[in-house]
Amino acid sequence: MVLYVAMAKSEQDYLDRAGELLFQHKLRFEGLSGWPCLMMRYPWVGPEVVEHYPIRAIVISGFGHGWDEMEMSELYGLYDLLHAVEVPVLGICGGHQLLAHVFTKDFRSTGELRDQPMRRLQPGEPDWAPDYHPGYFVETGIQPVTVIHPDPLFAELPEVIYVRQSHFCEVKHLPADFHLLASSDHCRLQAMRHPRRPVYGVQFHPEMYTEHYPHGRRVLLNFFTIAGADTENQVTEG
Repeated sequence: MVLYVAMAKSEQDYLDRAGELLFQHKLRFEGLSGWPCLMMRYPWVGPEVVEHYPIRAIVISGFGHGWDEMEMSELYGLYDLLHAVEVPVLGICGGHQLLAHVFTKDFRSTGELRDQPMRRLQPGEPDWAPDYHPGYFVETGIQPVTVIHPDPLFAELPEVIYVRQSHFCEVKHLPADFHLLASSDHCRLQAMRHPRRPVYGVQFHPEMYTEHYPHGRRVLLNFFTIAGADTENQVTEG
């Protein structure tokens, strides 16, 4: 079973994103892994989840709101799970940034998590996402990412992959001993891995692959292969 952690800030946000989370993400994870996918909002996730369900892999979603809109206490369970779990983990976009926070901070002594924008726009530079975070550079659309360290997550992929981006924040500093796996011109920490466990973070959105840009699909297949799924027989397209 795949556990999909939805980083929706509220029940209403969860409902508003239900179509995207269910049809664009959850069903794709099920089709590619061959396993059922349990989707839960993050305040309900903790170590007890892997004790009650046969979780084989964990995927953490992205999100479009600020870190200051989350209650730190609601992240404690997920924080504890990520420090203890042995199954493979894939943090996507905001989930990637969450992993960096989890492995550099003690959440119970941290007042709040802060946004870490890539940079402000330069004078005269066009604002391609004025309704998202006006005045800040946003990496969006299909963009090239360069794989700089061989890893099973990028097996059967070229050195430069083309994947969907949608973020204005980034991971500024690699957590201690983590391996940097991929970079782009605008964002240095595009992919990383825990030094001892199959815990991965990717700034891009592999789940938003298309027929013409399928590299994200291969990243997901590789991740589920790492988790033990028989992906060679999974040909379903979500």
